[in-house]
Amino acid sequence: MTIRVLLADDQALLRSAFRVLVDSEPDMEVVGEASDGAEALRQAREHGPDVVLMDIRMPGTDGLAATRLISADPSLAQVRVVILTTFEVDDYVVQALRAGASGFLGKGSEPEELLNAIRVAAGGEALLSPAATKGLIARFLAQGDDGHAPDPARAERLGALTGREREVLVQVAGGHSNDEIAERLEVSPLTVKTHVNRAMAKLGARDRAQLVVIAYESGLVRPRTD
Repeated sequence: MTIRVLLADDQALLRSAFRVLVDSEPDMEVVGEASDGAEALRQAREHGPDVVLMDIRMPGTDGLAATRLISADPSLAQVRVVILTTFEVDDYVVQALRAGASGFLGKGSEPEELLNAIRVAAGGEALLSPAATKGLIARFLAQGDDGHAPDPARAERLGALTGREREVLVQVAGGHSNDEIAERLEVSPLTVKTHVNRAMAKLGARDRAQLVVIAYESGLVRPRTD
């Protein structure tokens, strides 16, 4: 299956470089380009991409607003957004994840890391780029402007989960893959996938990224700040 990719960045040179890279892969194709968030939303509706590579800082409608609009559109439920950013300076990363982004990737990443990020986002099996540490998302969540107080509504919704589903959710929030979770819990990867899918359905999560956000915002998992 060919992964359809939409590029959203206000720098034409970067878009050109990304297009050459993506189109060079036999399992990927670029279906559109956008220079701002409003255009990204329009192109997403027109082309129905599997993955949007979204620059977070663009004129007019920025990547954060565009991500929120894409995630809120039922007709774009299959679209996964990967935010392109620099980890050290972008304070909006956690907001983008809360808005519905499936993950984020540094602009200084190696080409193979970018291609892998597209594949894992399209497959819904991972959150972060290979270069990111498993505790990185927790550190961003710990820097939230609300002091990371647990959300009572989120915590209450966790009551719908079975004990095993909660256990799996904790592992997902730790950045572990289905195979890793299966090994830790001594069950099959298929069983883990079933628990993950059921947890997503019960919590109204689009993908694993949203499960991670819910796990931290509900207080089920404590942020790591080390």
